[in-house]
Amino acid sequence: MTTPWPPRTAARRPFPPGITASCEPVDPARIGRRVVRRRAKGMDVAAALEDARFDARQVSRHEDLAGDVRGPAELAEWERIEQLLAAAPAGTVYDPDTDLVVRAELEADAAAAAAREADLRAVARVAARADELQALRELGTLKQTEPRTGDEAARDELTRRASGYVQADVDGWLAHALAAHRGHYREPAAREKAAGLLSPPVLAHAALLAELARLMPDSNVDQMAFAARLATTEPEASGALAAFLARVEGTQL
Repeated sequence: MTTPWPPRTAARRPFPPGITASCEPVDPARIGRRVVRRRAKGMDVAAALEDARFDARQVSRHEDLAGDVRGPAELAEWERIEQLLAAAPAGTVYDPDTDLVVRAELEADAAAAAAREADLRAVARVAARADELQALRELGTLKQTEPRTGDEAARDELTRRASGYVQADVDGWLAHALAAHRGHYREPAAREKAAGLLSPPVLAHAALLAELARLMPDSNVDQMAFAARLATTEPEASGALAAFLARVEGTQL
């Protein structure tokens, strides 16, 4: 029996585990380094370095500031810039635009931001597909729908929205599609990938359906309804049964 799902609401959905909003986390040490670079541009670095060392000595006298990370990061950055200029031709002033360390950090930041945006776009696609599957359920046309790449994640999203309750109709739909090689499961690579995306009961259900259909080509979906119940309650036994049936050749059941 299909587990009831909660009604739609207009409330904003939380991000799935592992996905956060697209914003840069606060890093006091990084902020300190950026402040130093802005101040160091075109100025007397030696004097600023001495001031930073003085501040560090003052802070070291206060136990309540022992956990400060920005101060040490600023001092380390002043020292790095001072060493950078010491190795440069006389008269060189600091320019963050030509600093290879800064360039590398900016490239890493851009790559991280792009990855976060890609994650958010993927989450949005999954949510939209989950909404679509929900609508198909309500229309009673889910069984006739061709699955496509990413529907495994949409299944997980529907399960998450239902507070973890198994979505039997969606699981059965995917199991039948996987067994019959429908939709994106026509591709061997998609079927192989499904082994790491679908739950053991769904995989066992699909394997059992595939072997039963092979042995009894004229059977219909209603005749194999027991396979879903067996796979749900005993996925390991169902998988073992499917493996056993795979060795049966030409037997009329």
